[in-house]
Amino acid sequence: MPDRSPETDVIDFRAAEQLLSARDPRGAVKLLDPLITAHPENTAARLLRARAFFLAASLRSAELEFQVVLEREPDNAFAHYALGRTLERAARVDEARRHFRLAAALEPRPDFVAAARFDDE
Repeated sequence: MPDRSPETDVIDFRAAEQLLSARDPRGAVKLLDPLITAHPENTAARLLRARAFFLAASLRSAELEFQVVLEREPDNAFAHYALGRTLERAARVDEARRHFRLAAALEPRPDFVAAARFDDE
């Protein structure tokens, strides 16, 4: 792999964000893979790649990537919420609820609280 410059990394990250916005998750993953290979500690890139996997319906890959993010940032409410959505989509509702509730506890946004279904007790 050729040496990557910080500028190349930023350009690829921003382009991947644009591809994701344009509903091209596979294109985003292609840009993010070499960036993450070069910088495996880059949590922002991993979170973006997890979102891309989710949109591409690569649920197992999304789950694994969200878990890496949460290992590094256990208080990342969005990552808990997104992992919950991933698990829910994979018909693992009980596991999903745990992450929805963690997301809502960390950041009580209306969408996080609604997904947590605290009233279903």
